[in-house]
Amino acid sequence: MASREDSVYMAKLAEQAERYEEMVEFMEKVVAAATSGEELTVEERNLLSVAYKNVIGARRASWRIISSIEQKEESRGNDGHVATIRDYRSKIENELSGICDGILKLLDSKLIGAASTGDSKVFYLKMKGDYYRYLAEFKTGAERKEAAENTLNAYKAAQDIANAELAPTHPIRLGLALNFSVFYYEILSSPDRACNLAKQAFDEAIAELDTLGEESYKDSTLIMQLLRDNLTLWTSDMQDDGTEEIKEAAKPDDE
Repeated sequence: MASREDSVYMAKLAEQAERYEEMVEFMEKVVAAATSGEELTVEERNLLSVAYKNVIGARRASWRIISSIEQKEESRGNDGHVATIRDYRSKIENELSGICDGILKLLDSKLIGAASTGDSKVFYLKMKGDYYRYLAEFKTGAERKEAAENTLNAYKAAQDIANAELAPTHPIRLGLALNFSVFYYEILSSPDRACNLAKQAFDEAIAELDTLGEESYKDSTLIMQLLRDNLTLWTSDMQDDGTEEIKEAAKPDDE
């Protein structure tokens, strides 16, 4: 059996080769190799996040494209095509569900319980919220409601710890605020709450900008820019209902 170090190295190779499904497999081996209660290193948790983010990201993009085509065909009355598209969409949705279930099981069974520092607790709870949010993007009815509730609970738990233990300029705290505000806007259709959360996070970070360490300056200022971009987009949306692309935290933040 490959050692933990070997699996980390293979995950990095897979990342370079853009073979993200295999990257996920290697990082799952890393998680399995960690003894009970042992935390992943910052590098390991970031690799895990990158692996899953790319695997889920490809399917989320596919789902959006297919859903858009479905709407167009529906508006044209092409019922035969619509039925075909729906079958194809459900195939993508099954893949999305499988990926989300995989990482959520890891988070609940090992990663969240082993987290001992404020930043790792927030990192994993944010991740839990993110993957329930991805489920809420395509689920309907009771399943969507449950996914949204689980998202809210995970983000709120992360927010409580972030507010108590992380600086307002910390990239993980800022990334949480970014994704939590996107959840309010996209999933709960609450633009006011989304704007308030994003604005508060941005303002609090601006007020403490002089405390920002060199090591996280780039990550933090990038997320602050994304918060501001979304605020600009959402406030103009509330006036004219535009549909530009909403920004969310794209990668794990190296502390």
